[in-house]
Amino acid sequence: MTAYYDRLETRSADRRAADIARALPEQIARARALPGHAETLADVDPAAITSPADLAPLPVLRKSALVEAQAAQPPFGGFTANGAAGFEHVFQSPGPIYEPGRTTPDWWRLGRFIHACGVGPGDVVQNCFAYHLTPAGMMFESAARAVGATVLPAGTGQTELQVRAAAHLGVTAWAGTPDYLKVILDRADEMGVKLGITRAGVGGGALFPSLRQEYADRGITCLQCYATADLGNIAYESEAMEGMIVDEGVIVEIVRPGTGDPVPEGEVGEVVVTTLNPDYPLIRFATGDLSAVLPGTSPCGRTNMRIRGWMGRADQTTKIKGMFVRPEQVAELVSRHADILRARVIATREGEADAMCVQIETTATDPSRFEASLREILKLRGTVELVAPGSLPNDGLVIEDRRKYD
Repeated sequence: MTAYYDRLETRSADRRAADIARALPEQIARARALPGHAETLADVDPAAITSPADLAPLPVLRKSALVEAQAAQPPFGGFTANGAAGFEHVFQSPGPIYEPGRTTPDWWRLGRFIHACGVGPGDVVQNCFAYHLTPAGMMFESAARAVGATVLPAGTGQTELQVRAAAHLGVTAWAGTPDYLKVILDRADEMGVKLGITRAGVGGGALFPSLRQEYADRGITCLQCYATADLGNIAYESEAMEGMIVDEGVIVEIVRPGTGDPVPEGEVGEVVVTTLNPDYPLIRFATGDLSAVLPGTSPCGRTNMRIRGWMGRADQTTKIKGMFVRPEQVAELVSRHADILRARVIATREGEADAMCVQIETTATDPSRFEASLREILKLRGTVELVAPGSLPNDGLVIEDRRKYD
């Protein structure tokens, strides 16, 4: 790339912090005025929230709470200033969850990602994200328009027609889920049709290294983004392909699963996002996804924080001996004892019965001192294994299910 999407991408740390210090109080004030946030933010002084660190004491908004709020106050649960008629688009995602959409330029901010893919004026983008009910198709169409590209709104299915259209229209770039591009390319090979796709922007699933390499072998540079229907673009790859760069329109925290407490840099935790979108001001919205902060900045010159990308799901709720064990309970166990650094519940089978072991990172030497808390909080009996500080895997898991189900 020879140019950046805008000046925001290369801001100094001081400049970005100053800009956030102006934007964040305004966004908190907008959210506080909405019914959806009114109770949780009632005692918050927006003027006091000027940095990502200031967000940490605020409550986390979980998707389950959003579903409940929308059921009680349709369609958007009181989290927007406008009803359905106040937006150009309304979408429905599984849940069901309803999301607003606008036709204002790059409303979901994916133009930044498409630009990083090398797409711009003169390109024809075959957009294979779905256009029906869910917003993905419109999100990427908006992105392509933002960079001046032409869009073929292909959606999914009718692969043979898609191949012919891509050839006839001179498609140069592609957008869709990571594996669907292979379906298109393989069908083109079967049909003996040569396609001119050289760049691809993918999302909605994991881009495995082997698949990325297969595309590279075909002369296609494939980058991935991390976006959701609620938040728009959260983070994206650049040509450096070293982690994902956080989008300039959101603030990302990585927190310990089951809590809202930020984890140290490099430790795996749940992705929590505060959006600066004035139309839909979600504050500390828990994505349910795991990731970790990468140190430093990208070699491509973009200066915002980087994350490692999607690393699994944070909702690790597991039934053991007929009882649900939740990450929040593990977090309570840790918080109750000052000498517990981290804990991990492991579910196994002994004979034909469930068994539970709780591994605890601590300098303590007597496991019995934690057993009463374990029974009280988890409502189960299990063994306690004390392990040295730093010895538990850095994978974000606080509940590990080792039982075999096949």
